[in-house]
Amino acid sequence: MQEIKCPKCGEIFQVDESGYAAIVKQVRDKEFSKEIQTREEQFETEKNNAVQMAKLEAEKEFNKKLSEKNSEILKLKSEISTEQMDKKAALSETTAQKDKEITELKNKLDNFNKDKELEINKLVSKMNSELTEKDNKITKLNNDILLKEKEYEINERSIKDKYETELRFKDEEIERYKDFKARLSTKMIGESLEQHCETEFNQLRASAFFGAYFEKDNDAKSGSKGDYIYRDYDESRTEYISIMFEMKNEADTTATKKKNEDFFKELDKDRREKNCEYAVLVSLLEPDSELYNTGIVDVSHRYEKMYVIRPQFFIPVITMLRNATRHSLDYRKELALVKARNIDVTKFEDALYDFKDKFSKNYELASKKLKTAIDEIDKTITHLQKTKEALLSSENNLRLANNKAEDLTIKKLTKDNPTMQAKFDALKIAAKNNK
Repeated sequence: MQEIKCPKCGEIFQVDESGYAAIVKQVRDKEFSKEIQTREEQFETEKNNAVQMAKLEAEKEFNKKLSEKNSEILKLKSEISTEQMDKKAALSETTAQKDKEITELKNKLDNFNKDKELEINKLVSKMNSELTEKDNKITKLNNDILLKEKEYEINERSIKDKYETELRFKDEEIERYKDFKARLSTKMIGESLEQHCETEFNQLRASAFFGAYFEKDNDAKSGSKGDYIYRDYDESRTEYISIMFEMKNEADTTATKKKNEDFFKELDKDRREKNCEYAVLVSLLEPDSELYNTGIVDVSHRYEKMYVIRPQFFIPVITMLRNATRHSLDYRKELALVKARNIDVTKFEDALYDFKDKFSKNYELASKKLKTAIDEIDKTITHLQKTKEALLSSENNLRLANNKAEDLTIKKLTKDNPTMQAKFDALKIAAKNNK
């Protein structure tokens, strides 16, 4: 498919090869016709310009020669007038001489006119010759233009024939490719892609996959199922590899084309439900994809342990995954042995972890209660501290009051109070008198 961007709206759309070729041919023919028309207009303009330039040049030359001759005639006329005046001046000398001279002058004038006419005829003949030469040049230019036009027509016809031949070859090549693809699909797949893969596996089952399990997935309890499940075992019949296969194909005439990634999610779901380690999509979809045509494509970045292959890589992908898993089988056995040896340690660790977990829970409960008690004690201490501060403040106030009471005397009471001082003095005098 080819992408084309619209120059007006900027929208990008895709066309197939035949549509793209038709558009290219249309644009090419239009541009070529436009260029031929431009060249024809250019040659016509150049031809007209050349003709006009030749005519202007001839007229200019003729006008120049004519102007020179007119100047000579005027000059001769001027000389004749001068001579006639001289003759009139000498007319009184002799009439005979005058007539003779007049006759001579007439003869000279006739000869001059003949010479002038002859020269003019020569000039006209020369101008006609030059015009004829110019016409020949123009004719030659026209012939050259016609020749170039014929050459362009031949080149145009040749280019058109060439492109039409190339387009015909391309169309034939596309038809051959489609026919070859259809025959290849029929030959390789037979009735279906599943039967092809099953046939390929059964041809090598006895020699390369003896004891392996490869059957159709008929369990649809979960609502979906894959096409085939492959399982292989070691000498002790321990399964060490399992693959869920899904086969997808569609005809070239199918209206709605599917993509490989449309089946990844369902294939991964089937793999997990059937407890398979790997998932492989055997696909003839997206036949023009450079990614899927290169070989075995790992799509585990999308779904774990998933691959997409073409049918010719069906046996190689099984061999590759089986060999890789087979090499890790010894490590699996050794790991199982180590786990068996350390089972008591594992139980002890489990018991220890259980004790630690329970002790941790009890510690957390006790810690929470202890914290609650400490918070209550802190609250009580804070309350007692406030009570202590209040009592200390009261004691201080009582001490100050006592100090003030002890410091209070009659002298201080009567100070600055003449009335009370006079009364106390009178009481003192009366007490003395009573004694």
